[in-house]
Amino acid sequence: MTARAADRARYDRATAHLDAPVAIVDLEAFDANADDLLRRAGGKPIRVASKSVRCRALLVRVLARDGFAGVMSFTLAESLWLARSGFEDVLLAYPSADRARYAELTADPKLASAVTVMIDDPAQLDLIDAARDGGREVVRVCLELDTSLKLLGGRVRVGARRSPLHSPAEVADLARSVARRPGFEVVGIMAYEGHVAGVGDAVAGRPLRSRAVRLMQAAARRELAERRAAVVRAVRAVAPGLEFVNGGGTGSVQHTAAEDAVTEIAAGSGLYVPRLFDNYTSFRGRPAALFAQPVVRRPGVGVVTVLGAGYPASGAAGKDRLPVPYLPEGLRYDPQEGAGEVQTPLLGTPADDLLIGDKVWFRHAKAGELCERFDTLHLVEGDAVTATVPTYRGEGHTFL
Repeated sequence: MTARAADRARYDRATAHLDAPVAIVDLEAFDANADDLLRRAGGKPIRVASKSVRCRALLVRVLARDGFAGVMSFTLAESLWLARSGFEDVLLAYPSADRARYAELTADPKLASAVTVMIDDPAQLDLIDAARDGGREVVRVCLELDTSLKLLGGRVRVGARRSPLHSPAEVADLARSVARRPGFEVVGIMAYEGHVAGVGDAVAGRPLRSRAVRLMQAAARRELAERRAAVVRAVRAVAPGLEFVNGGGTGSVQHTAAEDAVTEIAAGSGLYVPRLFDNYTSFRGRPAALFAQPVVRRPGVGVVTVLGAGYPASGAAGKDRLPVPYLPEGLRYDPQEGAGEVQTPLLGTPADDLLIGDKVWFRHAKAGELCERFDTLHLVEGDAVTATVPTYRGEGHTFL
């Protein structure tokens, strides 16, 4: 029996009392992935990206481990909810235009001390001030640096379109704007190198593309390390009380951690290890989060149909955004139908061994987005479900 077949047998036994659709997290794999992130971080603390987890119980579990510290959130509403729930260090990774929540933040000393908001434009400060509604608490702000690699005099750009702040001078200018403005304090810098941390460099069957990605990422790491260090020096000259410099992501933990200027690493997807993280040479994780759909039809030889499974991930539309049939091994989509909202045909010889009501296990393309489809996660240890915990959705929150 292969390791994957053994996992399937365990998951089927653990969830035999549960009807699919059902989502699980394998705690042995989750904890092993956490250990691997810590190893790669080389002693620097890891801030957990909540977008990739979306389950308070699992955030608490990983933050209880030495080496993990703080949460990187994705909306202001979520940030305030987490702070009210007892999370004391929440960094909002994206600028917000949520005026009502800014009014809450600036009126509550506990929230203002626990939550750091992201800015990259003085207009965002204007919006916060206009939303204060009498709130006078000092707002902790983090400045985001554009990490993109610019080539040929800027005519070619590699990287996500996030912050407009690319040079040390631009970031320092914004830091000065904050310093001159009552009610705000610069406490951090963030630089997320998504073109390194979130792009696989070992794409199956595409050796030339994989080599090109590795060359691009090596160049990007060198350029960003120099520029990030210069940015930190420039900002510290304006804001000597700078508390943290955040960088990285699951795919670049060890590289980012090696930079002296970086004080903490962000990671989250590496805990669940969705399918988009299979294509890396720098690490190998264990799939920890899976979902199962029930077989509801047997249309013919070599074909079964499962309920639903059309859970695409965000990003540029493509086959890599679809969940992948994982267990039993050897199933594939019908190219004429793909993954459907209400039913999905699956082809392959393993289909002939599946009966009505059997489970087919899938891996989502991304990590936390799976939790937008399920109210609960069943936590598996060995061949038993040892706990069932709510996702954000299960607690009544869909923040985006």
